[in-house]
Amino acid sequence: MPPKPLDYGSINENVKKSQYAVRGELYLRASELQKEGKKIIFTNVGNPHALGQRPLTFPRQVVALCQAPFLLDDPNVGLLFPADAIARAKHYLSLTSGGLGAYSDSRGLPGIRKEIAEFILKRDGYPSDPELIYLTDGASKGVMQILNTIIRGQDDGILVPVPQYPLYSATIALLGGTLVPYYLEETANWGLDVNELRKSVEQARFRGITVKAMVIINPGNPTGQCVSEANLREILQFCYQENLALLGDEVYQQNIYQDERPFISSKKVLMDLGPPISKEVQLISFHSVSKGYYGECGQRGGYFEMTNIPPETVDEIYKVASISLSPNVPAQIFMGVMINPLKPGDISYDQFVRESNGILESLRRRARIMTDGFNSCRNVVCNFTEGAMYSFPQIRLPPRAIDAAKQAGKVADVFYCLKLLEATGISTVPGSGFGQKEGVFHLRTTILPAEEDMPAIMDSFKKFNDEFMEQYEDNRGYSRL
Repeated sequence: MPPKPLDYGSINENVKKSQYAVRGELYLRASELQKEGKKIIFTNVGNPHALGQRPLTFPRQVVALCQAPFLLDDPNVGLLFPADAIARAKHYLSLTSGGLGAYSDSRGLPGIRKEIAEFILKRDGYPSDPELIYLTDGASKGVMQILNTIIRGQDDGILVPVPQYPLYSATIALLGGTLVPYYLEETANWGLDVNELRKSVEQARFRGITVKAMVIINPGNPTGQCVSEANLREILQFCYQENLALLGDEVYQQNIYQDERPFISSKKVLMDLGPPISKEVQLISFHSVSKGYYGECGQRGGYFEMTNIPPETVDEIYKVASISLSPNVPAQIFMGVMINPLKPGDISYDQFVRESNGILESLRRRARIMTDGFNSCRNVVCNFTEGAMYSFPQIRLPPRAIDAAKQAGKVADVFYCLKLLEATGISTVPGSGFGQKEGVFHLRTTILPAEEDMPAIMDSFKKFNDEFMEQYEDNRGYSRL
């Protein structure tokens, strides 16, 4: 009897090839342990509200009123909601064609795209065209739409940083393209060497791969570095020389924990370079409401902006977006509130600043607590989290631990992370899920657990790591870098 269409042997091979470590083996085991009653600290995914971050008051007030517009007709609405939230809700409802229950344009509401264009102009000092801004269900959906447009088959390659966020490797595999890795240099604070980029492109072309685009994640995920302006200039010049589109994943642009390297957008640096580069390099920039001080992951709000993309291609991208009919409308309103924030003098301004600054200042402290905690541990070394919301320590695993992992049929850092999970309830992601150099092992954890819990979490990690190293090191020890 022939196999059925959805028997495992009959399904799309690209689906089998795609892997997504953030919700992979470790996460599934953690979920099992949680069902058994063990307390699990899910630090595997950047999910701020799940780890206790409170939603900002003003955006939730605005969306609540948009979701229940009959409240606006209640004579007592002013007792529950401030006047600026009421005014903003009326403004966003006026932009829709039937409230939050109606589809929007496949590109998103024109009024909100106009607000995003004004935000980009204010941020970068260069104009932005609302017609070249598409709202999406989170930045991830936008990345998938663009990669779907770029990749024609296995001979098309996408340059992706390693370590990388597995959205890219999984989507490229799903679409049947080829991931072309370029390695970030851990000893140079996860910096990017253009010579290494050039080698990666040359090697791919030698194999018959047409390298079409380059991904940068700034600030970095999982590595937490902020890309300098000088490095961005080099990247854009490289894309110009090699005829590559640049995909700028900038969803963590509000998450900055040091003052030496502020966030600078790829769009601003591109425009600053002037012609011919500013007129030639094709750039897609992504942003999201999931990160920053909003942390509204479950709302699935994002956008991308296109620069130097030919009109005929924009039309095709619109067609891809239209397949989903409409990005979700409440998330579009969250995006509108985020990029058009309250201003001094607004009734809710002081509360908004107090809440948002409180979150960012706490994250800055947590980044330091976690980095210092890891660096105090035996055989662990960790770069400071300059931005984003992750720590990516290198674990110097002793040879006996690597041998034990092989006997257990596990990659060495998966073996370590599973042991960590069983012993402490801390659910992390092994570095192998993001890519890393051969023989080097990491784990990724968010810096999102509550600040008051962080010392105990780091103590728990240190105790586990000490015992693990004691078990697997030989008497001579195993020195760290």
